[in-house]
Amino acid sequence: MAKVNKALFWSLFAAGGTLTAFVFPVLALITLIAAHGSLPDGIPEIVKFQQMQGLLANWFIKLAAFGTVSLGLWHAAHRLRVGLHGLGLRADGAVSVVGYGIALVGTILTAYFLLQI
Repeated sequence: MAKVNKALFWSLFAAGGTLTAFVFPVLALITLIAAHGSLPDGIPEIVKFQQMQGLLANWFIKLAAFGTVSLGLWHAAHRLRVGLHGLGLRADGAVSVVGYGIALVGTILTAYFLLQI
């Protein structure tokens, strides 16, 4: 009987999809405001770049950021694999290796860059 890794990838996909749906829009808005530099009235000072960098110095926040980015990457990789299969690309082995490989490299880079802060 062949070893099946489907449950592992499915769980990462499900967790990433849920997290992506609820957290990424807010993170994108906060990052956009922080990158812009000037804050509109009513926006707290915490979203300034220096404040966010200081916030990411905390190990718990780093862990949360790592989980958010990593699970989002795994979700995207699995969604891409299933989507390409639905479009008729039947090279599932190659698509899996490339898609999940990119998610793995992204996860490692996320850990690396968060540890640099």
